[in-house]
Amino acid sequence: MLKFIKNLFILPITWLLLIILSILLYLLSYLPRAFSGRYYHSLARFWCRMFVRALDVDLRLIHKNIHPLPAQYILIANHPSALEDFAIPALFDIYPLAKAGVRDWVVLGRISDYAGTVYVTRSNANSRQAAKQALSEAVKSGKNIVIFPEGGCKGARIYQRFHTGAFDISLHTGVPILPVFLQYIDQQAFVWKDQTLVKKLWQIFRSDNNRVNYYVFDAIKPDGFKDRESFAEHAHSLYLQWQKEYLDSL
Repeated sequence: MLKFIKNLFILPITWLLLIILSILLYLLSYLPRAFSGRYYHSLARFWCRMFVRALDVDLRLIHKNIHPLPAQYILIANHPSALEDFAIPALFDIYPLAKAGVRDWVVLGRISDYAGTVYVTRSNANSRQAAKQALSEAVKSGKNIVIFPEGGCKGARIYQRFHTGAFDISLHTGVPILPVFLQYIDQQAFVWKDQTLVKKLWQIFRSDNNRVNYYVFDAIKPDGFKDRESFAEHAHSLYLQWQKEYLDSL
């Protein structure tokens, strides 16, 4: 009965509000860049929360951390789906790194660009260096950022290695790494492979099990790591442990 009420009333209203907010954010994005700021970033995060709800996703943030979260952090996460591009900003006050193609997405790309997303062409060394510099400056200015160290969607399993960019920034700024492990119960529906974004979002919306768990763990301070490689390897080993605990049992 509750699901019937949600499908008949709540979801249509959510989609209507989402469309209205999308139009507002899209129009605001044509203002000069000087008019962007925290207000737009906050509106974009609210838009992300509404979008997750409109997809009928049961998103849960589960705290596995013993110590309080730091005031500033560099968030890292595994990247199996398209959902985290919306769900992580919905839950965390971060500025993301995204592939350059996201900027070309209709409406979504313009909103994300104006909200402060940093873009990178992963195959281009100059683009990677420019993105890393922009992220470093964002951290130095007091912002939280998110980086997917697998370097893109690599499937349901943790990729064989982590790129070192996030860990290099942490070492140079002293800002800790905040690891978040993403668990999708219905992996077939959520894992992004070769589908278009629209098709993948439709599969998520039609999922038979919409439960999504984001596990946040204690922040990892850069102290004690001699270089970015050892730092990345340590984080990668933790994700392999969490994979056994949260994915192998599915």
